[in-house]
Amino acid sequence: MDYVQRIRKRIGTQPLVVAGATVLVQNERGELLFQYREDTKEWGLPGGAMEPGETLEQTAVRELKEETGLMAGHVRQVATYSGEEFFYRYPNGDEVYNVIACFIASEISGERRVDGEETLDLKYISLESLPENIDKRARIILERVSL
Repeated sequence: MDYVQRIRKRIGTQPLVVAGATVLVQNERGELLFQYREDTKEWGLPGGAMEPGETLEQTAVRELKEETGLMAGHVRQVATYSGEEFFYRYPNGDEVYNVIACFIASEISGERRVDGEETLDLKYISLESLPENIDKRARIILERVSL
């Protein structure tokens, strides 16, 4: 069981401040990798919460592997996001104030895979043709980050 789930067993859905990482993976056409999330039924960027003892870089690499099957040989932090606009209420009622370290991944290896639990689909999408149902946090990050 992961760290946040253990805390949730004690505090329920109350707001938590959660540090984590989001990973931007571009293909050769400049399209970004998006994950169709099982919990929210929205397109988002791969990433997730930091576990105790991890660095943010380790979180980025681990989450990318867990959610997409891909390995990043290198990640570079390009921004950090936090504040009221990164408050999020999950469909199950859990509330978080996210502190998100944003990384650009390179030296990508492995095969994309959908686990059917967290991830229902993976797709490279052009920034010019983003679907409507994009996670709010991902939309804010894409408006601000320089690729």
